[in-house]
Amino acid sequence: MRCPFCGYEDTKVIDSRPAENKKRRRRECTNCGKRFTTYEVVEMPLLMVLKRDKSYEPFDRNKLIKGIYSAIKKRPVSVDDVNKMVDEIENYYANKMQNQVTSVEIGDMVLNMLKKIDLVAYVRFASVYKDFSDVESFIKIISELDSEKN
Repeated sequence: MRCPFCGYEDTKVIDSRPAENKKRRRRECTNCGKRFTTYEVVEMPLLMVLKRDKSYEPFDRNKLIKGIYSAIKKRPVSVDDVNKMVDEIENYYANKMQNQVTSVEIGDMVLNMLKKIDLVAYVRFASVYKDFSDVESFIKIISELDSEKN
């Protein structure tokens, strides 16, 4: 790491701690003795999402979170639960070194996670994701949940 004050390339880490999905490091230049802070983040590969209309768009974490929040509105699901879900999805594809995924795969992962957390949120998300157009669609998915439960 190059010192921002004198440009010398040899610095030492004095303190290291986690901070907001980053690693915060206090460094000291071995040449001039000045201290500075750096942040280390994991570089994720760009994940492209193949949508149903065959177009591509970059994975948007906030868009996914917004969709999940719509499903969990007024439900006992915490913000941490939602963040963990989205983190798990992002990490799954990053660990596979996969840079392309379909929106269907992401939607199915969210449905499986919501099913374990809150069944009402699961039905809400499924109604939008699977584009329910009639009451029979709701009855069918609820019946499936009921038969799985028994």
